[in-house]
Amino acid sequence: MFDDKQGRDLILLSKEIISGKTKAKPEELINDLRAVLRFHDWRYYVLFEPIVSDFEYDSLFKQLKQLEAAYPKFQTADSPTQRVALGLSNDFPAVKHIAPMLSLDNSYNGEDLRSFDEKIKKLTKETEIEYTLEPKFDGTGISLVYNNNQLSRAVTRGDGTTGEDVTNNAKTLKSIPLSADFSSKNIDEIEIRGEILIRKSTFEKLNVARAAANEKTFANARNTAAGAMRQKQPSEVAKRGLEAFVYYVGHAIDANGNSQLIEHIPTHHETLDMLYKLGFKAPMNETTKCANIEAVIDKVKEWEEKREDYPYEIDGMVVKVNNLELQEKLGATAHHPRWAIAFKFKAKETTTKLLGIEYQVGRTGAITPVAKLEPAALAGVTVSSISIHNEEYIQEKDIRIGDMVVIERAGDVIPQIVRVIKEARDGSEVPVQFPTNCPDCQSALDRPEGEAAWRCLNAACPSKVIESMIHFVSRDAMDIEGLGKSQIQRFHELGYLKGIADIYRLPYEELEKLEGLGKRSISKMKTAIEESKDQAMERVFYGLGIRHAGRGTSRIFAKQVDRLDEMSSWPTERMEELEDVGPIVAKSISDWFAAPENQQLIQELLDLGLTMQGSKPAEGESPAEESGMFAGTTWLFTGTLEKMGRKEAGALVESLGGKLLNGVSAKLNFLVAGAKAGSKLAKAQKIETVTILTEDEFLSKLAE
Repeated sequence: MFDDKQGRDLILLSKEIISGKTKAKPEELINDLRAVLRFHDWRYYVLFEPIVSDFEYDSLFKQLKQLEAAYPKFQTADSPTQRVALGLSNDFPAVKHIAPMLSLDNSYNGEDLRSFDEKIKKLTKETEIEYTLEPKFDGTGISLVYNNNQLSRAVTRGDGTTGEDVTNNAKTLKSIPLSADFSSKNIDEIEIRGEILIRKSTFEKLNVARAAANEKTFANARNTAAGAMRQKQPSEVAKRGLEAFVYYVGHAIDANGNSQLIEHIPTHHETLDMLYKLGFKAPMNETTKCANIEAVIDKVKEWEEKREDYPYEIDGMVVKVNNLELQEKLGATAHHPRWAIAFKFKAKETTTKLLGIEYQVGRTGAITPVAKLEPAALAGVTVSSISIHNEEYIQEKDIRIGDMVVIERAGDVIPQIVRVIKEARDGSEVPVQFPTNCPDCQSALDRPEGEAAWRCLNAACPSKVIESMIHFVSRDAMDIEGLGKSQIQRFHELGYLKGIADIYRLPYEELEKLEGLGKRSISKMKTAIEESKDQAMERVFYGLGIRHAGRGTSRIFAKQVDRLDEMSSWPTERMEELEDVGPIVAKSISDWFAAPENQQLIQELLDLGLTMQGSKPAEGESPAEESGMFAGTTWLFTGTLEKMGRKEAGALVESLGGKLLNGVSAKLNFLVAGAKAGSKLAKAQKIETVTILTEDEFLSKLAE
């Protein structure tokens, strides 16, 4: 569904959005968010290869929900917020769930759980809520339907609305009863939700056996369970040692169609007890009833400490309102039930050995050391390489080749070395000698005063040239589809690409003769390259890869000129006068434009047909910051906003011409105060000229 280039671009876009670096307009950001969420859904539900943590996915999803709430005119029926997930295979019949299998909202600390509790109390008007707490199994979801006491259907979670019929495979699992005495509870039809998973010890034995048979070992238990349930031969499923935990009754009716929940089984804990007594593998021994949210928080801490001792992989705990009548009253959003939330554990750590260090050259010449490790399983992936930043980082942690090191995946995604186990040293470890010459072109490296990174200053360094071209064609820059990293590397090796300008001189007839490249792909590439000639100046500016010139800085400069080449005559002092452009950024850009080879590159691009048109307002026309509805006003956000994050709200204000301040002063016009606003609100209340708005009042102002 997504090729390598699209995937890489969407991953980069995800990181940019998550980090808050994007300053895209609301409609553009909404479209970006939808694209990255669809990509991550595909990676998770179709490939079973997630590449972002739940925390990061939740951040992206939340931003999209908030933006769609603020801009309902951009809402579409196919938005990821209007469905649970994407992707079903064609190997099994598609079956619609009796009721959607929703995701869970996530929390990461005690404050998140307390906020969840406050919302529950507000919606139910109850003063105290009883919860249940149970493990969040790291497996694959399943729905089991029983009619007249017999298992009639087993369906994967799929996209939450529709799953795949894997009944025959499910029947091979001994932990799933083929029949159960539901009629004794006056239940004619029941749907039970659960998780298919593999015991840790079983998974280890499975991999040992596969390794002995020279078969590829499995990466992690969750993917193994998910893949096993989609085996076409049930006999193969039976070999995997899968188990099924059930944790929720979604639907239960008698022969007349009347619900047998709430009135007859009033609590979630009692439904688990019923399932357990009927022969299901329900987590009764692991489930705790908690009188209030503080008891939940205490119990969560206990579980986090003992998670490694639990025989199954779990990545958190699930908190549920115990009373089923309150659950029904609370209902659900299109994405998650309001009565439940997942508490996600911190990233896991593991120990491995540092085998060596390789050095990579980036597009700006920065030398990045990469640690090569003995492969280690960590939070669902196998880690064998980790970036270790720079020489100072190595010295600070006293990292040596041969050391045993503790690694973790920050946010369960990005691996990093946490510490060196110096106690494990035996004297054979070798201190790291940072290179003095570029590992590619052998030019002497330079480390400017005040900077941490060593750099190759050779403009012709092959690694720098290749990385600069990869950046130039990327989605956020010139967006040249069909010309990705592999093609650029190949064309460079063949001598067709020696620099950015050569992208517009490619010999298409010669390329068609290359193995693996046909007329159609070359034609698409040619079209994309030709269309990129009309890209706006801000994209060209960003694509040139000037140090410290990100997308935001590129937009600032694009508003100042009619065409990119005008920048060559700008002195550093004039650049520093621009808002949000400091002396370091100004000097970097000024130095780049002063270099003869870069002036030549710009002229070549112009001669090759690039327009590089700036967005300087026409004479008499006001820029957005002067004509937007918030033009000339200053803003500050404080406290917790429930419907929109403070970063997102600030970005909206700026897009409408307003200016954000860091603190309360007489210069402030508007203070938007969310929940738990503190000293800034108190200070603003003493200044008569400051208008204080609630979050709802701010949103109403936006709607106007």
